[in-house]
Amino acid sequence: MTLLISHPQRDAIRAQLARNIVLRTLKPRAFAELEKQLVIAEYKKGDLLLGQGDHNMEQYFVLDGILKRVVSNQEGKEMILRFSKEDDMDTSYAAYRLRTPAPYSIRAVTKVRVAQLSMDLWGEFLEHHPSIKGDFEYEVMHLMSEVMAHTITLHLLDAAGRVQRFLRKHPDLYERVPMKELASHLNLSAETLSRLKQKGKVQAILAR
Repeated sequence: MTLLISHPQRDAIRAQLARNIVLRTLKPRAFAELEKQLVIAEYKKGDLLLGQGDHNMEQYFVLDGILKRVVSNQEGKEMILRFSKEDDMDTSYAAYRLRTPAPYSIRAVTKVRVAQLSMDLWGEFLEHHPSIKGDFEYEVMHLMSEVMAHTITLHLLDAAGRVQRFLRKHPDLYERVPMKELASHLNLSAETLSRLKQKGKVQAILAR
């Protein structure tokens, strides 16, 4: 891990962060304050960034690669709640504010590079910058709403309908997320998802 301010690719990373869904409205002076606290970290495919039940939490801004948010039960059965990619973020902000353990894990789906800082530092930064705090909390609520909508559609839509909804909302992720991971997110077997693709249903959806 390397602090952003001393990273050899600092200028390129700053440009990436300027496109981030949360940070893109940040004023130069506020960004200069934030970058002193950001750490650039790289994770391998499958690495754990946040464990379900953890109390030490971080805020993550995705620079390269894909993350997944996963919840599991006592039997070890997992459900992938969402994916996040470049210019996106993932967080356990709600749990941090409620002072409860992280309700899910965050793992790397692919090789990933992120800018991160502790939730304590991020929370302090937000308190000093009300405008971005409002934007960030709106995005957190939006993500929670998206996760809830996804969970509901798993019960309401058939296999083809779930795939269609994912492609409509995340067309750029379909080819990037491994088949097994995407099938898990859609509560399908990899065989069912593969069969839909082979029958041309997925291609037909993509062509719309």
